[in-house]
Amino acid sequence: MNGGFDFEKPILDLEKKIEDLRKLSERRTVDVSDEIESLQAKLDRMRRDVYGNLSPWQRVQIARHPHRPFTLDYLRLMAERFVELAGDRFFGNDRAIVAGLARLGGRTVTVIGHQKGRDTKENLMRNFGSAHPEGYRKAHRMFKLAEKFGLPLVSFIDTPGAYPGIGAEERGQAEAIAWNLRAMAALRTPIVVVIIGEGGSGGALGIGVGDEVMMLENSYYSVISPEGCAAILWKSHGKAAEAASTLRIAPRELLEMGVIDRIIPEPLGGAHRDFEAAAREVKKALCESLDRLSAVPAEELVRRRYGKYRAMGSFTEGAGPDARASCPMEERRDT
Repeated sequence: MNGGFDFEKPILDLEKKIEDLRKLSERRTVDVSDEIESLQAKLDRMRRDVYGNLSPWQRVQIARHPHRPFTLDYLRLMAERFVELAGDRFFGNDRAIVAGLARLGGRTVTVIGHQKGRDTKENLMRNFGSAHPEGYRKAHRMFKLAEKFGLPLVSFIDTPGAYPGIGAEERGQAEAIAWNLRAMAALRTPIVVVIIGEGGSGGALGIGVGDEVMMLENSYYSVISPEGCAAILWKSHGKAAEAASTLRIAPRELLEMGVIDRIIPEPLGGAHRDFEAAAREVKKALCESLDRLSAVPAEELVRRRYGKYRAMGSFTEGAGPDARASCPMEERRDT
């Protein structure tokens, strides 16, 4: 792996040392197997210690790793077949969102997902995974296709947020996302959402309303980026790490709050270290969810989905000492 983060430096240094010893052994036929074995044991302990105790900000950094697998990588490794469908039938084809039909675990599913690029040229084409309104309208077209043919919907989320440019606003960015929220809430087919990297704001939620929402171990899901939060609260991007902890955007915290339903484990060090292993875990989790949800009648799916999102969060009525205490929304339906 090229580069690396500050917290990974001791690991990368030790990996390089082991690799250098192996090359030395091959060139000079020097037996350094004992030293390599000792260093490898030390490396394994170091990896478990570092990656087993990551802070929320460190997970954000891994979620943004440029070599992390994206939607098309997972489809290439998981799906027996994938046919991409393009365009929103109104304006154009937004390449920041890919969509189509896939054969997954013996069943046909409709797939949508954010897609980033590997280099500057591809990132410009994909708009760095930040979708325009036509991307969300393309997703909306897939929602209706899934419902029409009774196909489960699988959504992969990996975006810093919806594109905020003037053109996107002129073409109805907020409205496109709002239409998607309403459509997914009432969709009469199973919906499984997987956050595979960044889950930023309404750009993520625009394809993120699901019966089951899962996150990879090193991903995040947040109403705002840590840097954006730090700029607002502390007027400094340097407080991003503190903001990440305050926002409670890590998978474990979101699972405890009931925002997500499952955490998918990653290879030690992150999904970018072993695409195949990461894809196996994602496919396993997806197939298990689809098996469960496919047995639930459509009316019950919609009812449960509504109740799930209705129960999230809390609010306080009034102001001053007589204000009623915060309580879950589901318990306050009469207000």
